[in-house]
Amino acid sequence: MKNTRVLFLTLNTFSLTGGIEKVCRCLAKVFSDLNETSDLTFKLLSFHDEKSDLDARYLRAENFKGFKSNAISFGISSLLMGIRSRQVILSHINLLLFARLIKFISPRTKIILFAHGIEIWRPLAHWKKRFIQQRVEIWAVSNYTASRLVELHQFDANNIKIVNNCLDPFFELPLNFEKSTALMERHNLTEDQPVLFTLSRLSSQETYKGYDRVLMAIPNLLKKFPTLHYILAGKADDAERERVKDLINQLNLKTHVTLAGFVKDEELTDYFCLGNIFIMASTMEGFGIVFIEAAACGAQVIGGNNDGSTDALLSGKLGTLVNPGNVTEIAMAIEKNLVSKRDPSAIQRLCIANFGYAQYVEQIKKLILC
Repeated sequence: MKNTRVLFLTLNTFSLTGGIEKVCRCLAKVFSDLNETSDLTFKLLSFHDEKSDLDARYLRAENFKGFKSNAISFGISSLLMGIRSRQVILSHINLLLFARLIKFISPRTKIILFAHGIEIWRPLAHWKKRFIQQRVEIWAVSNYTASRLVELHQFDANNIKIVNNCLDPFFELPLNFEKSTALMERHNLTEDQPVLFTLSRLSSQETYKGYDRVLMAIPNLLKKFPTLHYILAGKADDAERERVKDLINQLNLKTHVTLAGFVKDEELTDYFCLGNIFIMASTMEGFGIVFIEAAACGAQVIGGNNDGSTDALLSGKLGTLVNPGNVTEIAMAIEKNLVSKRDPSAIQRLCIANFGYAQYVEQIKKLILC
């Protein structure tokens, strides 16, 4: 096996907690593990991270460098290391300029671009589109993202690899699926009370997550499930928080909805287990790591049927797919899942079998060490 020098360029890896950052951490761990078991050598350069942001569980300090948003220093280091690398992987399309410079000096260096979702569905500058078409291999996190790239940018489907996201190797898996007593007390819930749970950014700039349509579905559900409670968690900007609060008041749901705010990593598993159903009726999800995290905790999951959620939910095998714009269909799916309960252990096993870290390592290994 040839020595494979991999340079991984990211915007953020450890300093933010979004989906793209989760992908970066998992891939860093993969490269770190392959570094131990094969002759792969690699380096991760993070544009915005600082040295102190490093989480040593994912990779060693000698394989990481943060540049604290210093574009000149990051660019010079990326160029010098990139031209000596066999493969350069970009976590985000906003890093494409550095790859273009590397490829100009070192045409033999292979450029790989991760395509997550909305960041690459937008219109692209002509030079970006042309460079990707001619010089870049794409790793799309879902079949939906891949199809959008072909449709919007006329990228060659044969040059796109589908690399579904995986569960973080350090994600805490529950063993007994019991509801947390502490969380039930915090939110004034009872053991037998049906609970819906959504974890999402509440952003006035990203209104596609679908929690407003879940709210609109609840009034009719209360006729059959009068104690139904909806926990909507995640960071919220002021404008969106007020909009959601207004909607809750309009629907007379004040006693049935909790805006839980930011959820700490150490409480994530407990929140997933607290909800009988995890629901996110999104319309523009690139993949949706949160779906597989919920399923790994044994939760019954409901997601949209016309975006990357279909990959995360295995086309309906791992959860229920609905028309995310149809409030009636959302309500029917919630009712069905509350009445027909699935074995949480079976949900967890199916999730791990398809999105476990071990499978992800093998897929990346085949792609990178070929």
